Amino acid sequence: MNFKLFSSALLVCGVFMAGTATAAETTDETEAVSVVTAPQWRANMRRLGLQISSTEVDNAGEYQNSPVSALNSDSQTLINGIFDFVLEHERENMRWDNSVFLNYGKTKIKPYNQPTETTENEDEILLTSDYMYKLMKVRDMDFGPFASIAYQTEFTSNDGAPRMKVFRGKTGPKLFSGDIVKELYVAAVGEYDITYSDDRTTKFALETGWRLEYDVREGVKMSTDGYFRKYLAYSKYVGTDLKYDLNLTARMDVDMTTNFTFGPYISYRQAKSREAQKKGSNFMIGLSLAYKELFHLFN
Repeated sequence: MNFKLFSSALLVCGVFMAGTATAAETTDETEAVSVVTAPQWRANMRRLGLQISSTEVDNAGEYQNSPVSALNSDSQTLINGIFDFVLEHERENMRWDNSVFLNYGKTKIKPYNQPTETTENEDEILLTSDYMYKLMKVRDMDFGPFASIAYQTEFTSNDGAPRMKVFRGKTGPKLFSGDIVKELYVAAVGEYDITYSDDRTTKFALETGWRLEYDVREGVKMSTDGYFRKYLAYSKYVGTDLKYDLNLTARMDVDMTTNFTFGPYISYRQAKSREAQKKGSNFMIGLSLAYKELFHLFN
């Protein structure tokens, strides 16, 4: 099942790559790196988003035997915030991105005649430094090796578990900076997991990842990003370590103004731990209001 998921992810990425071949206007499939202007620094606010959903049910106790679920359901509120920022530095033969990604969400449920319950549905802090070397041009994309280092943690610890703390390094070939393909890579991954202070673990994995964008028409954009990571080796046994991890998001953004967008999104996460008998998954669908801005700092 894991290898089928890995193959499927590669196939999806391949389809989008084929799409870029049609969209590109260059006639040479592979050519030397094109000349770029002076070194550039950019502050890219990719997304500052807020996702809210609320259900308020009054007098549910009077309708506990009602066949109308809307009258006897639980009141609940879901709030999720996303901060996705990248400081980009680009030269003729390289690109260096330093990013901060924050994602936090809570669901508050108020069952009839019971205490209010609050659970986290998203909790991620990811700091990444990503260096990409421009070896050649492939259609409208740059191609070359990349190396990245990252630190992943959480705002709060989950119930019954410590707060995640993982250092991660990746290296491999990457297509990047295209009209549609913003990132597409295959990488070897090394992790140093210090989540459990008594069970610090070194792990090795293979990963494929993508970030794709397509302008449907003026003011309407579809995008998807995600990764599939297959773990191959561990320094010791920790039951909660994952065997594989699939994480993807797809969204449609409609411009409301120059900087504000609104539209639907879906996100899906699937993974299987070493101790579990069955896979776990999480599927979300909703609407998002987001702010975006690109600042050209200096050349």
